Amino acid sequence: MPELPEVETVVRDLKEAGLGGRRILKAAVHWPRTIGEPSSARFREQVRGARIECVSRRGKFIVISLSTGQVLLIHLRMTGKLTFAPTGTRRSKHQHVILSLDDDRDLRFEDTRKFGRWYLLDDAQTRLGKLGPEPLEVGFTAKSLAAILSKHARMLKPLLLDQQVIAGLGNIYVDEALWDAALHPCRLSNTVSGDDAARLRRAIRKVLRRGVRAMGTSLGNASTNFYSVAGRRGRNRDGLRVFRRVGEPCPRCRTSIERLVVAQRSTHVCPQCQIDK
Repeated sequence: MPELPEVETVVRDLKEAGLGGRRILKAAVHWPRTIGEPSSARFREQVRGARIECVSRRGKFIVISLSTGQVLLIHLRMTGKLTFAPTGTRRSKHQHVILSLDDDRDLRFEDTRKFGRWYLLDDAQTRLGKLGPEPLEVGFTAKSLAAILSKHARMLKPLLLDQQVIAGLGNIYVDEALWDAALHPCRLSNTVSGDDAARLRRAIRKVLRRGVRAMGTSLGNASTNFYSVAGRRGRNRDGLRVFRRVGEPCPRCRTSIERLVVAQRSTHVCPQCQIDK
């Protein structure tokens, strides 16, 4: 579930907690398949002794640059979480990777559903280079978005979810942005006008910035929902206009919000504001 605002929240938490500059004394891997590349044995060997130079984000990836020149990419997927714990604290059964640091803390990766993946790479661009533009960066303009949309004849919802088209968007923020821009999720991208593209670009940036300010979206209190590194729930749930608001009045026209299935994804729309032209 974590999308750009949630991953950005995690990255900011890691920076605030002083992860940068720490040295990794050792790594423990309790679910080998969490390490997507290389093998878990080589991962443990290669990170031992490495210093963490900086922490950043690209799309939905947490990017950790190491003093060895390698880059550690972490994708949280649906239920992945990063937490700190004093070294030596008993491990919970869902903590699958543990990095022991030189300040008597562990960085621990907890993942109930085991979909999250770690990649230790010599060249991060082998994965990051495939991603589309960052929607909050200056280069993401109305003109560039219009060019992207015109190159495809795909429904807007699955196109915007494609990480090779635009990086960082997921189900929540795509539904919110399409509602804000008054565009139907099934509308073909190459039928979107320049004015519509400009409105969609503003909407994407608006909902993402709102999500970042609220430190992400937590949809419930279960342990599988999003929590920051500091254990905080994201506050953006109360700001959602259509996502999981089925039967509630549209904030714009008061028509009841409906749920559709678009490209096998649960999708929330206002049937009055978002007409499939």
